[in-house]
Amino acid sequence: MGVGDCQHGLYKAGMGSSRVLSDFAEKYGSKNRVLAGFGIGGKSGKEKLVLRDFANYHAGNFIVKGMSSQQKNKFFKDVKHYFWDDPFLFKICADQVIRRCVHGKEALDILEACHNRPTGGHHGANLTAKKVFDVGFFWPTIYKDAHELVKNCDSCQRQGKFLQRDEMPQNSIQVCEIFDVWGIDFMGPFPSSKGNRFILVAVDYLSKWVEAKALTTNDARVVCKFLKSLFARFGAPRAIISDRGTHFCNDQFAKVMLKYEVIHRLSTAYHPQTSGQVEVSNRGLKRIIERTVGENRASWSDKLDDALWAFRTAYKTPIGCTPYKLVYGKACHLPIELEHKAYWALKHANFDLKTAGDQRKVQLNELNELRDQAYENYLIYKEKTKRIHDAKIKNRVFNVGDQVLLFNSRLKIFSGKLKSHWSGPFTIVQVFPYGTVELSQNSGPNFKVNGHRLKHYFGGDVPTKDIPDLQTFPKDN
Repeated sequence: MGVGDCQHGLYKAGMGSSRVLSDFAEKYGSKNRVLAGFGIGGKSGKEKLVLRDFANYHAGNFIVKGMSSQQKNKFFKDVKHYFWDDPFLFKICADQVIRRCVHGKEALDILEACHNRPTGGHHGANLTAKKVFDVGFFWPTIYKDAHELVKNCDSCQRQGKFLQRDEMPQNSIQVCEIFDVWGIDFMGPFPSSKGNRFILVAVDYLSKWVEAKALTTNDARVVCKFLKSLFARFGAPRAIISDRGTHFCNDQFAKVMLKYEVIHRLSTAYHPQTSGQVEVSNRGLKRIIERTVGENRASWSDKLDDALWAFRTAYKTPIGCTPYKLVYGKACHLPIELEHKAYWALKHANFDLKTAGDQRKVQLNELNELRDQAYENYLIYKEKTKRIHDAKIKNRVFNVGDQVLLFNSRLKIFSGKLKSHWSGPFTIVQVFPYGTVELSQNSGPNFKVNGHRLKHYFGGDVPTKDIPDLQTFPKDN
């Protein structure tokens, strides 16, 4: 049987060169499969033409049997760009450069050389494919293969940073009652002001009410003293959210939490967005202090109370009012109202005690309704921000068993030039709600990180498993 055997869907269109076919078949192993490795990976009808058919046509004047007239027209339109020069097939490309058609392992070796070798440079997929064209080779799936090679290149995967579009979907912390959940954090160190160098900030998640105190140190003793004062004024909350600093993760702090039966929630390491409310309050207080201290920066501790007053009486969009009004049920009267004779100062400042008391009772009765309205505004605002945020991020799914690389956030603080920021690969053990992922490593215990700092690793075979039923996020020990 020859190359044109009808069992292979080919028929002879004219006289061919038996010597060429014999030599070619000897090179590639059998006359029954001329250029069997040349192929286009697509499944659509437009992509079923293969380089093998072009080689059969030019080398032995054979064409595929059973083609429709439309397929024949396309075949003869494309085949004229190819020619046979024993024992290789060449293509005259659109830029009039003649390139040799390659396939299989030879094509992958050429592609890898143009990407990984010293002259490759680890460029992106498009530049790598263009380099293959420049050195004079061609195959139909070159761009697809180049993208796959770059995606699986270990060195390329360990470069770059994570962006905002790599974040996990936003999940807000829902709080139903005022003063139920507080977030605490330290600010500083600042320039010394009367011996104080730190500010301990606590913010209520629903009312946005902020408490802050200037402190000389940032150890566990001053934190516990501050919390006891906070609980005495506002009652024991259900939960306190903090980062994993040593001033919050210690036995003394744990004893206070146990004594007042308060749950201590810890944010994921290197992911301050978990306690985002207190971070926003920190920025607001810092901005106010920066603009009020002027050149005398050592006076910031004297300006802290004024900054708190300004912050508490500022309108907050999520709740639709000021924190002061949500806590006390009435607007805070500022000195400027008396100075410039506002309506309240002219008509209501000198009310008798009975009239003022009756008005205050009405305000207190309206307080619960005001807080309910603030809670509804808070939910609407969070849903809107989540919708806007999630529309800007990539749809990434982490499954149990996936291999991932972890961004080393310490290098953002202690940077090392020419050093990769990505470590791993690690294996995903468990996927929690709210974007937290538990990873395992070859040597050492499992640990949890936020999915924002992860990216899939394609260097090896990635096992595919489904995510089990999501469980509630366990309390951190």
